[in-house]
Parts: sequence; structure tokens; C-alpha cells
Amino acid sequence: MKVAVIGAGTMGSGIAQVCAMAGHVVVVVDSDPTKGDLALESMKSSLAKLASKDRLGGELPDQVLGRVSTVTSITAACEGTDVVIETVVERLEVKHEVFREVIAAAPSGALLGTNTSQLSITRIASALGDQGGRLVGMHFFNPPVLMRLVELVVGLQTTEETVTRAEAFAQGLGKETVVCRKDSPGFMTSRVSAIVRLECLKMVEEGVGTPADIDKALRLGLNFPMGPLELGDFNGLDTYLHALEALEVAHGERFRPTVTLRNLVAAGRLGRKTGWGIYRYGADGAKVEEHGA
Repeated sequence: MKVAVIGAGTMGSGIAQVCAMAGHVVVVVDSDPTKGDLALESMKSSLAKLASKDRLGGELPDQVLGRVSTVTSITAACEGTDVVIETVVERLEVKHEVFREVIAAAPSGALLGTNTSQLSITRIASALGDQGGRLVGMHFFNPPVLMRLVELVVGLQTTEETVTRAEAFAQGLGKETVVCRKDSPGFMTSRVSAIVRLECLKMVEEGVGTPADIDKALRLGLNFPMGPLELGDFNGLDTYLHALEALEVAHGERFRPTVTLRNLVAAGRLGRKTGWGIYRYGADGAKVEEHGA
């Protein structure tokens, strides 16, 4: 199968790697060629780590990476593709622009997925006209290589055939699937994750505990694999702010972003990708300031 992944950021490169590890030919598209190069470097490093743990099924990292290429044109990426997965910024107008190009370039039988974590699938599909039935939410989790779940989200136009194909494709990647049947902003998982992280930010503002202790409490006391605050840094605080703003519109004041979050984003403290968010990070991505700020 040929898979086109649109967007070469953290999620795009991770999803591309998962698809290549499953044997698919993958084309990653980003208008910025530098991001494509960085995505390949990220995959190369990840594959080396997996190979050292004998988790590539006997393949060599170069064999997997050899199935991945990068381009700057959506039209070129979508030519002859079987599956298109969009992973661009969580802004509706950007996704509309992307899918208008996709629908013009991809084969009429291609499965179309959006990796949005909280935007309405129905609203995204409005850019596809009478082809909206081909679009389904395919919400991977970060990091896609390690996280086992893909949350499928059904829009108002999404056909059952599309859902069935998406389930088969995701399961073929070695993932478990759940289907969110109501296209409600935040779906099943993002609503819960967002509200927990928001409560942690409020506790920081109130002086209840340090970010490090709050994260530690949820890891050890509630069995979270990663503290909500460090997860926010990992995913990007700007991404989280966009998500909260959309959830506030949909579900009310309980999702209103905190002043601290808005200030961090305004100051460019976006998390690991900028070297500083709630915590500080070194060049290798490791935390260098234990108690956060």
C-alpha cells in the first residue's frame, strides 16, 4: 500500500514511521523541505533504538527507512496513493486548504484520514463536498510508534465502508481501535486528557504543589504513564492551547485556558520543541530543571 502523510511534524513523522514499519510505502509531504529532512532524521534515530531492542521484526533500520520519502507537493504525494493521513496544525482553515488539494490529487478510492484530536470531522469534511463520506478521524497518540490506540471518529457524512477500511488499516499497523460514533469536539480521549491537564495547571497556579510533584503524584498514585504537565510539554503547549480554546467554545467555561498557559505560549515557551515549557530541556530532550517553572 502507498500511504501519504501530510505534515512532517512530531505526529506526522511518527505516523509515517509506523506505516513504514508495517511494510507500507510512505510519502511524507511538508511545504518546508527542512521539516522533511528533520522527520527522516527523527525516524532514523527511533528505528535505531527499536533495532537495539530487537523490535523491528528482523528488519534493519535502513530497510524500513528505505520505504519513506519526502516531497513538498501534496499533488505529488497523493499520486497513486491508497491512504492519505493529514497531520497539520489544528486550525480548521488550514485543514480545509489541505483537503481541497488532496481531493483534487488523490485517487477516488483513497481512504482519507485526519489526525485531529479535537476538531469536528464533519466541519473538516465540508471542504470535500460530495466526497465527505471518504473522510474519517484517525486520532493517533503521541508517540505513535509506542502508543497502541487509534481513536476513529465518525463524521456526519462518513460512510460505514470508510469506517471499516480505517479499522482494518489501523489494525494492520498493529494498533487497537475504538470508534467514537458522535462527532463531538474532543471525542472520547482528548476531553478527558484536556480537563486533567487543565486541573494540574490550576494546582500549579494555586501553589498546591510543584509541577514535578504533581506529575509524580499522578504517575505513581494514579498510574499515569507520563505526568500531564510533562505530556503537555511533549506535545506542545501551543497545540494544547488551541485544543482548549476549541473545547471551550464547544463545551463551556470548564475548558477555559489558564493565564499561565496563555503566558507560556505568548513567551514562546512551548515545551520540548523550544527547550522550555513547564520544564526546561537540554539538546537531547531530557529535562534539566527538575521542579519546573
